[in-house]
Amino acid sequence: MVRGMYRSRSLKRKFTRVPGGGNALHYKRKKTSPHVCAECGARLGGIPRGTPHEMKKCTRSERTVSRAYGGQLCPSCLKRKLIRETREKMGQQ
Repeated sequence: MVRGMYRSRSLKRKFTRVPGGGNALHYKRKKTSPHVCAECGARLGGIPRGTPHEMKKCTRSERTVSRAYGGQLCPSCLKRKLIRETREKMGQQ
């Protein structure tokens, strides 16, 4: 019988060949999904993909990108958004 912590389905299971000729079941944590852009869904660079516990151990500068909408929008969507906002602001004047 396996230990209680290994019964969770949040762990990946992999059968691994062992030197004795048999198979052993190895458990591995699943990878978390990467952070994506809120508009286009593209993967965001510069942001690590980790569990909430791993992310908590990182410094704030490691967790996010230091610019406007960093960690929310990809650079191309941010550029379009800033241009759109500027044009709207200029149109109001």
